[in-house]
Amino acid sequence: MNSLEQQISLLAKSAVKALYDLEAEDSQIQLQKTRPEFEGNITLVVFPFVKAARKAPAQVAAEIGEWLSANSEGLVARFNAVQGFLNLVIDDAFWVKQLVAIDADDHYGRQPERNQLMMVEYSSPNTNKPLHLGHVRNNLLGYSIAQIQEANGWKVVKTNIVNDRGIHICKSMLAWLKYGNGETPESSGKKGDHLIGDYYVRFDKEYKKQIAELMATGKDEETAKREAPLMLEAQEMLRKWEANDPEVRGLWAKMNEWVYAGFDETYKRMGVSFDKIYYESNTYLEGKSEVEKGLATGQFYRREDGSVWADLTKDGLDEKLLLRSDGTSVYMTQDIGTAKLRFQDYPIDKMVYVVGNEQEYHFKVLSILLDRLGFPFGKELVHFSYGMVELPNGKMKSREGTVVDADDLMDKMVEDAKEISKDKVNTLQGITPAEADEIARKVGLGALKYFILKVDPRKNMLFNPAESIDFNGNTGPFIQYTYARIQSVLRKAGERASANAYASSLENKELALIQRLCEYPSVVRTAGDEFSPAVICNYAYALACDFNSFYHDLSILNEPDEQKKELRLLLSANVAKVLRSAMRLLGIEMPERM
Repeated sequence: MNSLEQQISLLAKSAVKALYDLEAEDSQIQLQKTRPEFEGNITLVVFPFVKAARKAPAQVAAEIGEWLSANSEGLVARFNAVQGFLNLVIDDAFWVKQLVAIDADDHYGRQPERNQLMMVEYSSPNTNKPLHLGHVRNNLLGYSIAQIQEANGWKVVKTNIVNDRGIHICKSMLAWLKYGNGETPESSGKKGDHLIGDYYVRFDKEYKKQIAELMATGKDEETAKREAPLMLEAQEMLRKWEANDPEVRGLWAKMNEWVYAGFDETYKRMGVSFDKIYYESNTYLEGKSEVEKGLATGQFYRREDGSVWADLTKDGLDEKLLLRSDGTSVYMTQDIGTAKLRFQDYPIDKMVYVVGNEQEYHFKVLSILLDRLGFPFGKELVHFSYGMVELPNGKMKSREGTVVDADDLMDKMVEDAKEISKDKVNTLQGITPAEADEIARKVGLGALKYFILKVDPRKNMLFNPAESIDFNGNTGPFIQYTYARIQSVLRKAGERASANAYASSLENKELALIQRLCEYPSVVRTAGDEFSPAVICNYAYALACDFNSFYHDLSILNEPDEQKKELRLLLSANVAKVLRSAMRLLGIEMPERM
């Protein structure tokens, strides 16, 4: 359907042609939402036509308003001119037609296909510990951005790079060998990622003991860290891994499988997924190969200790290590190889990395290095940089005591939802305990997702579990409850009437709600342009507030006028439809009953 802006733009061009013989350019048609202190739905700025008309702005506005009233086939009901601003009141019949069109459009809000591919990378976990609170924000942002861009017509490939090799992985492996006594996820009853995370913590604990012992003999801290036996053993294990030592590789494969099983369980529960997973163990060799090529062509240089570096001082940066003196690679080496493989695998038009803002320097360097190595996509990489997320002190404790595990956080959110909604759920007729648990799951995870996504992603944030699960205010449960309320009304109403049975005149609350619904496609576009799920959150909250105001002031099921009743049922159904669509872009499920 043609939007109101499109229709008014075409009419405005016709008006200035008929009145002033002016062929208006698209840039001259300036439309904006009418300011609240004036009557109107949309405002045309007439200053661009004043010179051609050779009249005062107020007179030009009045003349164009008269022309539109006479020639818009009833679209413009009336107008008022304020200096060079023409405020147009759109006829109620137009808004009713818009409402019917929304109802008939199964893909309302989605933009046309653009035949371009965007790859969105998010999550990027290490296989030495479980996913934590920081990963939660990363995963939720990445998944939502992918959903939003897909709604904007992109073909989207969701991807993950698993950091499954390196010194940090060897630390967990070594600790398990030394202190594990053959413990497995089955024997311990722990998820594999949590089990391995425990041994990563154990390594750090024993390593710090050794440092303290060495410092007690008179060594300085840096020397003690470097000479601690555990660290030397871990470094030797890494060298053996890179040399394909069968024993080390066998242990590595076994422990990583435990972790992958744990990750998969967490991802499934969180409601995020990937189309393609890359592993650092497969990509780092590609990166090393490219670094060697760059070394041969003079792009990089080797120091006396054998390490390989890139000099970025001409780019306003410093020097970057690419290969250590023992030949082992660093994250940058891996990312070069991963980028190369991805662009071989897919015809990527835009590559987006969802990574925290502490890595902004890393991605500046990666872009420069890829460009130097001759990859045409180097300069086009997008680093979607987001702020950190923390919890109030004392709210929750993790297994490690330093970070909050994603699994623990989701457990607590669902339990809180179950406790808070217990009285409400008990009032639902015929609900089973399993159904009550499912509602609590949707509400708890919806609260978590919405609270994190409603914040401008560029900002650091404090996640407050208690505040997030409130059924009032700007929260996921408030929007879910609004949706469930509508579903209850529609169930009681039964079948709706045909499209010809709707009232043609509108109350102010009805009109405001329809106009909010009509904004949804432009909101989806804005969220895509800005890579911001927060735009969708703000819209969904405003729509839910508008509906609750409408619901409070106007009767639906008890409205005696059948045409008004059917209009309000149609309006309610479309609010539910758009709320469900918006929340789906955030990865949030909507309960039918609450």
